[in-house]
Amino acid sequence: MTPTVAAAVLLAAVTHAGWNALAHRITDKLAGFTLIAGGGTLIGLAMVPFVAVPAARAWPYLIGSAFIHIVYFVLLMRSFRLGDFGQAYPIARGSAPLVVTLLAALFAHEVPDGWAAAGIALSCAGLTGVALWGLRGQPPNWAAIGAAAATGLTIASYTVVDGLGVRASGSSAGYIAWLMAVEGLAVPAYALCRWRGDTLATLRPFAAVGLLGAALSVAAYGLVLWAQTRAALAPVAALRESSIIVGAAIGAVFFKERFGTPRILAAGLLVLGIGLMLRAG
Repeated sequence: MTPTVAAAVLLAAVTHAGWNALAHRITDKLAGFTLIAGGGTLIGLAMVPFVAVPAARAWPYLIGSAFIHIVYFVLLMRSFRLGDFGQAYPIARGSAPLVVTLLAALFAHEVPDGWAAAGIALSCAGLTGVALWGLRGQPPNWAAIGAAAATGLTIASYTVVDGLGVRASGSSAGYIAWLMAVEGLAVPAYALCRWRGDTLATLRPFAAVGLLGAALSVAAYGLVLWAQTRAALAPVAALRESSIIVGAAIGAVFFKERFGTPRILAAGLLVLGIGLMLRAG
């Protein structure tokens, strides 16, 4: 992985943690995800006239990813309802990279070499440390943990599907635009059916925060998709989940959650893993 690609993925990690924190801050989770998903659709539609249409062989991946993202949004909403941000976010994100490594080896024939494998392992160890630190001193909330872990499986699934799809598309910008346009339709459609004439009144108090979250969401995933055309899927996934460290910092600053020495040590493992992945690239 080149330094340019690594920088893009790290920027994606920061923006991803940002939009998740905004989503967690919105008290009405359906309203928040309606604004974020619907805003992403509007951004995608605005991009469509200016980008190439993805190649035909990319559309099965794109449609499949859109369905996986629907499940992802539902599970993420549930995990944010049931658990704290410092618990749900690390478990959801930290459980994905190893699954991506296995799926990428199976479907993309990308078996990491020694340095990359060591980097992925160290990064996952650091991410797991942050996730476990989020559970400290609390009785396990198995419903929240289960929802967050299931969210992680959807993350791993759409990461691999989109990695294959964007490579087949012939245009990373075109794939990003059409994916954003399609994947965000389901949540707003459900909200419209549920709220009917009260939709605007329900959304108005959260509009500014939700639409900012939408812009950050599109930027975050767009950077990741671009990176997946230039590097193997597993290292990109592992590096992307450094957003957990950013999320922990956001939790400490804005949600008054402790960062703590264990998280500092976990962050050190993550940085060491990143260094090994860059050496492998």
